[in-house]
Amino acid sequence: MGNTSSAAGQEQLLGIDTTVPHSARFWDYLLGGKENYPVDRAVGEQVLRIDPDLRESARADRGFLVRAVTHLVGEMGIRQLLDIGTGLPTVNNTHEVAQATAPDSRIVYVDNDPLVLVHARALLASAPEGATDYLDADVRDPARILHKAARTLDFTQPIALMMLGIVNYIIDDAEAHSVVDQLLGALPSGSYLAMSHPTAEIHGEAVKTSMQRWNESGGAPIRTRSRDEIIRFFDGLELLEPGVVSCSFWRPDRSDIGTRAEVHQYCGVARKP
Repeated sequence: MGNTSSAAGQEQLLGIDTTVPHSARFWDYLLGGKENYPVDRAVGEQVLRIDPDLRESARADRGFLVRAVTHLVGEMGIRQLLDIGTGLPTVNNTHEVAQATAPDSRIVYVDNDPLVLVHARALLASAPEGATDYLDADVRDPARILHKAARTLDFTQPIALMMLGIVNYIIDDAEAHSVVDQLLGALPSGSYLAMSHPTAEIHGEAVKTSMQRWNESGGAPIRTRSRDEIIRFFDGLELLEPGVVSCSFWRPDRSDIGTRAEVHQYCGVARKP
């Protein structure tokens, strides 16, 4: 974004702090987007020097989103998705993937970054048969999310709860499980949970050091969890094959060429009985 006085005024009005890195802008930078600021790029370059595989991990996470949504909508018949921790609009957003298969799909996005709110129009470009909505809310406030999402989603019908790269911002385990349990508790039988989460079990030292650098930068604190810790979020659900694995290994496209490498981002999809 340009450094014009009008742009600066809009940033101030919306409460966008361009002196502190933000996770959505940082992730946008990793994915090759343009909606980030010098502070995000500076931290991004520092982190990538420590952990050069992070960009590939971000891309693998996006690939998992595409494959998971395609499977849930195309194979499982899901027509409603609640995407928490949306991030900045990029290619293959949840509604684009879902509505490419089923135009009548209904999607609600949730994020608390004011810059994401600025770009929410791109997230609301729904197919005419379906619907999209955007909520400005924090993942730690599931009651607000569920109340507002009910404007668009029918909670008597199955919903796919998308929590990609967001639970890692809830540092306390008890709070993280409480949030996920409250959200899942409001969903009917036949709903799904799709989750991705960084881990230090792959490329351990680089991940730990780069995450420490991020946490020292002033951005929202983040943490890793082990595979066993991530599996616990799926307790009581029916995990789809291949279970909790590296994002690059979750049902990869048959057209993928070359040898796939593990990335330090686990993921899984599970059905609520």
